[in-house]
Amino acid sequence: MLKENLNDLMSFLMVARERSFTRAAGKLGVSQSALSHAMIALEHRLNLRLLTRTTRSVAPTEAGEKLIASLEPRFADLEHELEIITRLNGIAAGNIRLSSGEHAAKTLLWPKLKTFLREYPEINVDLKVDNALTDIVGDRFDAGVRLGERLQQDMIAVRIGPDFRMIVVGSPDYFKDNPFPLRPQDLQQHRCINLSLPTLGSVYNWEFEKDGVELKVKVMGQLTFNHLEERIDAAVCGFGLTCVPEDIVQPQLKSGALIQVLDDWCSPFTGYHLYYPSRKQHTRAFSLLIEALRHG
Repeated sequence: MLKENLNDLMSFLMVARERSFTRAAGKLGVSQSALSHAMIALEHRLNLRLLTRTTRSVAPTEAGEKLIASLEPRFADLEHELEIITRLNGIAAGNIRLSSGEHAAKTLLWPKLKTFLREYPEINVDLKVDNALTDIVGDRFDAGVRLGERLQQDMIAVRIGPDFRMIVVGSPDYFKDNPFPLRPQDLQQHRCINLSLPTLGSVYNWEFEKDGVELKVKVMGQLTFNHLEERIDAAVCGFGLTCVPEDIVQPQLKSGALIQVLDDWCSPFTGYHLYYPSRKQHTRAFSLLIEALRHG
């Protein structure tokens, strides 16, 4: 009974974390049907309804949330103790969940993770990539990645990347029919390709700074995307101007497929940081990851 309960409780935590039987089953390596039956059996044994199911999603009930609050620290402590025992064999092992925006994941995390994971094959990394301002504590991540200026005060932050700039670019074809903007306010007369921000339920207001003067400009256009690749391609195709990280469009700038404008208004941002709760107890795997990602 104990083994059965432990397996089902761990499966319950995965379902609650993923908010999906399909995704949870994939990560657990079982069929969706088997996982669903296991959750029903667990609810019958406990005589509690733990999950609310709809055709599109699944979420913990009030009883389920209380069980999660009770289980998670216990499983975390157990995993931590097992990791300490594993150190006796000189092997770094464990699971690490990370949340990151698209640009940081593409240019910093994944290039470094490829080397790190080959060196430590017993460490598993679950990386969620989106542009939302994720609550890493509430969503049960070990750490997240954000720009240094957007970090919460109760977090420990480790710099993992250099300063960089957001720049405004457009295609030669676009500029055949449209003048170069000379100041940020001119962008309101241009077709612009926007970035959606799911957390705020709106679009990104383009940010500029020059000689101590800061401006935020709300731009308009035919297209709004939530991924870099589509925004860059749309700009290359002449659909308008877009504001993107400078490093990501270097090939297009060198080939002439894109032209940069408003260069003197595009100041550097503080680089990306890995951040995590100050109360977090480090496993060896997490400590090794911090050092692998650390900048400079």
